[in-house]
Amino acid sequence: MMRLQAASTFWHNSLYMFFNQFRPAGIPTERKASAAVRSVERRHGTHVFVFVCLILCTALSARAQQTMVPTVAFTCDFPGSEPDHYVISVSDDGNASYDSDGKLSPESAAGDPYHSDFTLSQAAHTRVFDLAKRAHYFEGQIDSKNKNLASTGTKTLTYADAQKNTRATYNYSPVPAVQELTNFFQALSATLEFGRRLDYYLHYQKLALDEELKKMEEMWNSHQIQEISSVATVLQKIADDPTVIKVVRARAQHLLQLAVPKGK
Repeated sequence: MMRLQAASTFWHNSLYMFFNQFRPAGIPTERKASAAVRSVERRHGTHVFVFVCLILCTALSARAQQTMVPTVAFTCDFPGSEPDHYVISVSDDGNASYDSDGKLSPESAAGDPYHSDFTLSQAAHTRVFDLAKRAHYFEGQIDSKNKNLASTGTKTLTYADAQKNTRATYNYSPVPAVQELTNFFQALSATLEFGRRLDYYLHYQKLALDEELKKMEEMWNSHQIQEISSVATVLQKIADDPTVIKVVRARAQHLLQLAVPKGK
């Protein structure tokens, strides 16, 4: 505000002096010069204001880019599967989110939108960004383009930071880093869908918990799920719920122990 006032004062004084030096003899200058100054001042005052706004907008845009957290995202669309659409987004600070539209029961006429915010382990989010780097941040062609391969869903990997924003869509990729990322995200989705169903069963169908937890243990043993810590909240609720039978609570507690990194 002080700078705008200073700029206005500068223009007023300078223009007043400019018009005063051309004052014809015998003609009062105060009124004419002041009117001219006010006219020019209004125009230049607007220009100063717009100029300052442009500087502020440019500075804020640059600041936003500098503070943008690098992010890797994975999207999968596979009609006929459960879920048939999901998106996982992982930030370089470890924060992550998951959105899907899977059905909670066969009776559901349509998918039920689901959202979850969670935190990846240090090892997992370091792995994600290392693989993204090895895959050259998904620049260029990563799909095999082999039309003889069966469709396993349309997948998209996206990378964004302050300097770049890249994405690539594929059915199957021969790039090892992309294959590893795909396997990780698909396993993570399976884990998060377990958490979704467990939360639903805990509230509405407790008798289904035991079978669901058994499947979860089996898939963990066969490396088909990842990051059990992402669903630790619901597992802890089951383990602490006195209305749930002991064997089910024990299974939930066992899975919680698997979520703890080795050496801790």
